[in-house]
Amino acid sequence: MTLIWVDGELRDADAARVSVFDHGLTVGDGVFETLKVADGRPFALTRHLDRLAASARGLGLPEPDEDEVRRACAAVVEANPVPLGRLRITYTGGPSPLGSDRGDAPPTLVVALSGIAPRPDTTAVVTVPWVRNERGALTGLKTTSYGENVVALARAHRQGASEALFANTVGRLCEGTGSNVFVVLDGELHTPPLSSGCLAGVTRALVLEWTGAKETDLPLDALTRAEEVFLTSTTRDVQAVHRVDGRELPAPGPVTAKAMRVFAERSAADIDP
Repeated sequence: MTLIWVDGELRDADAARVSVFDHGLTVGDGVFETLKVADGRPFALTRHLDRLAASARGLGLPEPDEDEVRRACAAVVEANPVPLGRLRITYTGGPSPLGSDRGDAPPTLVVALSGIAPRPDTTAVVTVPWVRNERGALTGLKTTSYGENVVALARAHRQGASEALFANTVGRLCEGTGSNVFVVLDGELHTPPLSSGCLAGVTRALVLEWTGAKETDLPLDALTRAEEVFLTSTTRDVQAVHRVDGRELPAPGPVTAKAMRVFAERSAADIDP
């Protein structure tokens, strides 16, 4: 029986309901975090909760009660034992009038957990014709307004890839639908800076700290010159890319293999780095 935390209590999945007027449903007015759970232990919980609060502030929502969110996460993980899982924290504007104006109701908090399979060591990606707006109101916030990602990811799947990569409005390499991207150029490891419009990924930050990678403003066509490419995200960790569009790459190459090894060792040594 799956148990989900909804507004202060665990509920059976069949009884876990939010209002049809919830602003997260009607206009995408909400923020979220996804955490990897391995053997009952959420990874990098503090970093994820810090980003949840920052996203809420950026969207103009009251900051979530961190103690409540921690209690909710612990209760859901304990109630739903899985060897490997995806823990999803969703925090929305709560029941509101139809339209963009918020109401007076308190925010909605939902925490749920589902089991996942281990990710493959390598994957394929495609570039897409749409762009990230590095100057948008939601830039850098992890919000529930994910329609663009749904469209781009569906295109990637139709082309036999697991991820789609975006440029920003000025043609610079930015990010994936749910991942950050790293490239190796002349033997050195680079990833786009936050000024590109990409999300400040938790795994991205740890890889930067643990590998000495550089934040570099890169054109999208750096992907055509890169010796290696890899993705980072909560559920991917460090995942080598063996194909970008029609271009085959060594996967994992030596720089990627080292990043994979370092991340595995450091994350295993500290569950909340």
